[in-house]
Amino acid sequence: MVTADNVDAALEIIDQEDVGLVLADIRMPWKTGIDLLKEVSSSHPDVGVIMVSGVTDLGIAMDAIRLGAYDYITKPFSPRELVARLKAVLRRATPPGVEETIEVNGLILDPVCHRVMAHDKAVDVGPTEYRLLQFFMTHQERAYSRSQLLDQVWGGNVYVEERTVDVHIRRLRKALGNKYEHLVQTVRGTGYRFSTKA
Repeated sequence: MVTADNVDAALEIIDQEDVGLVLADIRMPWKTGIDLLKEVSSSHPDVGVIMVSGVTDLGIAMDAIRLGAYDYITKPFSPRELVARLKAVLRRATPPGVEETIEVNGLILDPVCHRVMAHDKAVDVGPTEYRLLQFFMTHQERAYSRSQLLDQVWGGNVYVEERTVDVHIRRLRKALGNKYEHLVQTVRGTGYRFSTKA
């Protein structure tokens, strides 16, 4: 474990070392934890970020999740709770069975490089959309409710409205474009599924 006193120091560590998970406080000197989250999400999408705050504010929590945070923990919390959440995030970051590249009709997800390709061209997806796509591609043909997707992709301890799923589904479809957006299907009265079948 490595610690940093501010955002710039943390980013320097992340740039130089093999960091898999960051625990960041919302309030830090000079720059905020949200600033750190934005930087990590854009420059190191394979690095998971858990936000910590002494403020119970659903708006801040939703902003953090929307920007790519894996979880949001409100102080005070017990060491046991923190360890449990860290383990849950680490399990989600590399789910079992997805170390191998997944390919569906020319759409390729490479979990080692944390990259999505479509016919040799990079697909620009955000961190949450990447996790959604990874989950869908490893759980094809089954319909999932919004609640189930929140549990599987965002984590059961994150308090996010179910409509958030719809927002990220729209973003994912837009990123996939006309050739692949049809793979992410709406199941009326249930939720969504990933399927190559019409």
